[in-house]
Amino acid sequence: MIFTCKAVLFDLDGVLVDSARAVERVWRKWAHAHNLDPEYVIENAHGRRSVETLRVVAPELEADQENLKVEQMEIDDKEGISPVRGASELLRSIPPERYTIVTSATQALAIARLQYAGLPAPRRFITANDVVNGKPSPEPYLKGAALLGFDPQDCLVIEDTPAGVEAGKAATMQVIALNTTYPIEELKRADAIVNSLADVTARLENGAMNILVRQRKTLEPPIGANERE
Repeated sequence: MIFTCKAVLFDLDGVLVDSARAVERVWRKWAHAHNLDPEYVIENAHGRRSVETLRVVAPELEADQENLKVEQMEIDDKEGISPVRGASELLRSIPPERYTIVTSATQALAIARLQYAGLPAPRRFITANDVVNGKPSPEPYLKGAALLGFDPQDCLVIEDTPAGVEAGKAATMQVIALNTTYPIEELKRADAIVNSLADVTARLENGAMNILVRQRKTLEPPIGANERE
């Protein structure tokens, strides 16, 4: 498949950075400390701002205070953080002014994870600190398009969660989903689904980005699926 766009908006965790095990370790530890079901907490953690996860799973707690604790736990946990296959190569192939990151992580956490994975941080990107409503609201991706100076319909989103896919679609953007975190059944709203960024190639031709996607007949299970089972 070939998608044409003017800019690419990347989610971070599960798209550029493999942090699934670190995310789950942190939320599992936090859930046990508060006598909550860790599976329920983890189910609500991926693809959302951590403060929104906290409001869902523990409405009786002070979300902003707990969020500071969770964020520091995530910054401190660097074990196993690595780039998703193909991430470095794809980023190098796109002009810096044609892409940015739109993440539910805070700026401090996003920068830490990019450093742990050895990936470059864009000069400007959208984080949890920059929005009022996180994914699945279209607000993060609309702000990402505005940051780069492109119309939303000229942008392509690369995501790994149902909330992120929904956010991209609600922002009138084309969406490619990676099944690094969720099974393909939960990503069907995307325009294409791939295993990793190794299946995505970008070429700038005549002012437009041509994004070539190789969709495999058989997709691999999400990262960490065996551990969750």
